[in-house]
Formats: sequence, structure tokens, C-alpha cells
Amino acid sequence: MDIERALVKTSMGYIHYRAAGRGAPLVLLHMNQQSSALYLELMAVLAPAVRAIAIDYPSHGMSDHVTMQPTIADYARWVLEVVDALELKTASFLGESGGAVVCIELAAAHPERVDKIVMVNCPWYPDNKTATRNHGVLKSGARPSDASGFPTTRTIEFMLEHDPTHAPMQPTQSWMDRINRAQLEAGRERWQVLDALHQYDMPANVPRVKRPALQLTGEHFIYVKDHPEFAARIPGLRQHVIAGGRCCVAWEKADDIGKRTLEFLR
Repeated sequence: MDIERALVKTSMGYIHYRAAGRGAPLVLLHMNQQSSALYLELMAVLAPAVRAIAIDYPSHGMSDHVTMQPTIADYARWVLEVVDALELKTASFLGESGGAVVCIELAAAHPERVDKIVMVNCPWYPDNKTATRNHGVLKSGARPSDASGFPTTRTIEFMLEHDPTHAPMQPTQSWMDRINRAQLEAGRERWQVLDALHQYDMPANVPRVKRPALQLTGEHFIYVKDHPEFAARIPGLRQHVIAGGRCCVAWEKADDIGKRTLEFLR
């Protein structure tokens, strides 16, 4: 697979992206504290059929850092600035975890720019209190920092002992290396997407999604239980549970995610 890489100048600085394939554009939005590098396997599945464009959020991957606390609306706006720079009037969007919520905001606030959205392992948070409680373990030791607040690397063994929910079913060293690298790239700003997610009003915004939507969730991930919440609020929502999947399902189950996504886009 031939991966193209480039920087786009936006209102907040330069944003880095990876792209592969030809055809209708599908923009890939990564999960919290990660980067476009986690989508390489999925891009290999998608590239024969679509133009897969994986973006690094500000403060993540190879994009410029921003010290302010962004909102989910900010991330959506910055994504559209990249889409504009690539001279695309519309695109479909796929996001995992926090990236799935950015997809919701894009479809809710900018429906004229959105063809379809694919929400992978999408959280449902009825309020800030629930979001903060669910993620409290992450800031209390599961993702350690040094004395300055800069993230430190983890081993697979540490991950499986302290935060197995956010590990794939069969983590490899290649996966762990990419996770560690992405954490270091985000640095002290690594909590920005998570904190933006905590402040996002999901009950108000999810019902505003009127574009065709697909929800894919790993069989063993905590958000499977929330499928009814989305089905009750998004008309015509398609939902599938990915067998044998957990967190990072777009990496570990790239074939399944890619197949379901391409079927939906067609």
C-alpha cells in the first residue's frame, strides 16, 4: 500500500494526515490519545475501494500542538478545514471512540458536508458526571506520567493488568509500540480529546444526526450495552457487533471493520 503523507495549514496550525487509495473520500478520525498510525491496517483494507484519509488531531501524531482546551466542535471544524484544503465538498467519516463522537458532531452540525458516518466503539455519556466517572481510572494510574505530567511508556503486561478494557484481545508489541509512541507525541496535551468528550452534550446532539449512520462495536467492549441508546435516537441507524473485538477494534479487526464499512458506503 502506497501511503501519502502531508501537512495542511489550518486556523490552529499544521495538521498532518496519511492517505491511500482512490475513489470516494473516507476520513478516518482516531481515538483518544492516539494518531493516524493506528489506522494503517484499516487503510490497507479500505484503499482498494475508497480514498482513505487518516488525520492526526492537533496535539497528536505529527500535527502541531495546541495548548487551549478544544471542544468536540473545534475538532469537527478543524477536520473540515483539512477537507476544504483537499478540495472535497463532502466526505464520509469513520471514527473510533472520541473520533466517533467527532463524527456525530460533523453529522449534527455540518450535515451538508457529510455523506455517511461510521461510529466505532462509540461511547454514550448522558452527562459529564458519567463520563468523568467512567474514565477516572485512566487518570489515576492506568496511564502513568512522570513528575512533570509527561506520559511514560507502558508494557503489554502493565496494560493487561491495569487497563485491560482499553487493550485489544490479542495485543502485539507492534501495537504497544504505536500506542506508546502516540502517547509521547501527544505529551502533556494527551487528555484534550478526553476532556472535550466529557463536556460534549450527547443527549442533545445525537438526535440531530440525520445522515446515514453505521455503528460498529467490539463484542467484548463496554459500549455494546449502549447500542439501544443510539438506536432510539438516530433514525435508520445500522448496528453490528464485531465478534472477538474489544478496544482498538479498527486495528485488531481491520478486515471486519473494513468489510462492514465498505458494504455500508456502497
